[in-house]
Amino acid sequence: MSTVFRVFSYLRRYPLLGSLQIACAIFMTVLGIVFPHVIKVVTGEIIPLRQFDRLLPYTLLAAGAFLATNLFNSLRIILNNTFEQKVIFDIRSDLYCKIQRLPMRWFDEKRTGDIMTRVTEDVTSMERVLIDGIEQGLIASLQILVVGGYLVWLNPALAGVAFIPVPLLALGAMLYTRHSPKRHRVVRQATSEMNALLHDNIDGIAQVKAYTRESAEHGRFNSASDAVRRATLRVMRLWAVYNPSMEFLRNVGYVLMVGIGGWWLMQGRLDQGVFLAFLFALSLFYEPVGRLHQLNQIVQAGRAAGERVFEIIDAEEEPDLDVGAPLPLPVKGHVVFENVGFSYTGRASTLRGVQLEALPGEMVALVGHTGAGKSTIINLLARFYEYDEGRITLDGVEIKDLRKSELRDTMGYVTQESFLFNGTVRENLLMAKEKATEEELWHALEAANARDFVERLPEQLDTNVGERGVKLSVGEKQRIAIARVVLKSPPILLLDEATASVDNQTEKLIQSALDRIMTHRTSFVIAHRLSTVRNADRIYVLGHGKVLEHGHHEALLARDGHYAKLCRTSLIAEEEETDDSLQSVVDA
Repeated sequence: MSTVFRVFSYLRRYPLLGSLQIACAIFMTVLGIVFPHVIKVVTGEIIPLRQFDRLLPYTLLAAGAFLATNLFNSLRIILNNTFEQKVIFDIRSDLYCKIQRLPMRWFDEKRTGDIMTRVTEDVTSMERVLIDGIEQGLIASLQILVVGGYLVWLNPALAGVAFIPVPLLALGAMLYTRHSPKRHRVVRQATSEMNALLHDNIDGIAQVKAYTRESAEHGRFNSASDAVRRATLRVMRLWAVYNPSMEFLRNVGYVLMVGIGGWWLMQGRLDQGVFLAFLFALSLFYEPVGRLHQLNQIVQAGRAAGERVFEIIDAEEEPDLDVGAPLPLPVKGHVVFENVGFSYTGRASTLRGVQLEALPGEMVALVGHTGAGKSTIINLLARFYEYDEGRITLDGVEIKDLRKSELRDTMGYVTQESFLFNGTVRENLLMAKEKATEEELWHALEAANARDFVERLPEQLDTNVGERGVKLSVGEKQRIAIARVVLKSPPILLLDEATASVDNQTEKLIQSALDRIMTHRTSFVIAHRLSTVRNADRIYVLGHGKVLEHGHHEALLARDGHYAKLCRTSLIAEEEETDDSLQSVVDA
């Protein structure tokens, strides 16, 4: 139950709300025994002794108790919902904050749909624990204690009879609590798998349609949905045995009290008023017992959800972005890799003994076949992953010693498939510079050769680009991404095949924009265009995680090594070029 206690630990953040809620619950519980006591007095004293002058005051007392109970209940509901929403906000905030701080390796091993399920559905299940745990659990427990004490005060012997099923009820709850958590975990896991599949299919709907996989994917979804159905039915079958059994035991308590209490009443061992008061009060005793059993079902579901949420919160996060030495200013952009080794899995090496250098303001081109390690070099430089061996320095300082936040602030990153958030053009640009002026935004768009098409958009800067920029073409998205980098104006550029997925005309626009922003900046370019590679200050040819050779374009061609072979197998010969911007350098 440590997970449940951990959920409730969030309640300590709001002691005043918690105290007021407990106070309301106590007042409600105490007022709840007023009516049974009125029944006792009216039937045991007022009616037999015909003391009619006492009837109206006790009637008004009962009415006042009901009114006060409902007023306190209304206040408690307001407090409870305020309390609960504050706590749920804190849990969601902590969870999202943690997700932002997790290392890239963690995301490599998780499916987006699974993460979404934990943030939405699992937190919502935890919310039910808080709502019902406070609302039902607190009030029910107080009611059992107060009413149970009142029953003992009325008649200890009869109370002992009525309490006979209580140990059996407790035993049943223990047995259910022992066997149900595993079943609830299976439900949460199956739900997560179904949502992950749904997310993948929606995200890749174009591929599903292109390969006419609608029926096959429908079958896969039905299989995942059926797993949820079967897991849920296993939980419900256990509940179908548990809940009626507990209801039967509660009814046994009523039967014993009526049978033995009625016998004692006929023998004159029990007062009629006490008997009737006991009958009313006993319903107030067993009713919250039933609610606690319902709560047990909710708690077990919330416990399984909580385990999945806290699994994320407890995950090892990447070192604090602001921990480390401050970045020496001004940043010159002198980058050196010294015998750098790295593995994504901890087994097969992705990079081995990589040595490369970029002097301030130089453009470095990285070429090689798929899987050679080009993108990994960029990922390590940005510290999306931490290298295992060697060292990487920026202006003579090892980047592991620098604050990540400051290191990444020095870099502008443009990928092959630029990611735009579901928002306006303006909102996507302002990610780079939150307080940029209108003039700065248009200047950045102009530098990225994007101004013309943005001016033609229905609402220009305030046009919504859709999820992942779906309302724009690939080239338009890429130019918005480049404009974002222009606005940031970093001293180091990381360009991961920024022109790979566009047509020839768009490639010219993007390339000219890139040429403009690379001036006087250290640039790492994963290249597949001849015009880009030929103009690089340094070219590094990678293969199987190692630097095979490096140098200038002409020198590497003259060496007739790996680079020259790539040119012969993947490029159009230089002397046959008619338009440099249309030529490819390497199948990266």
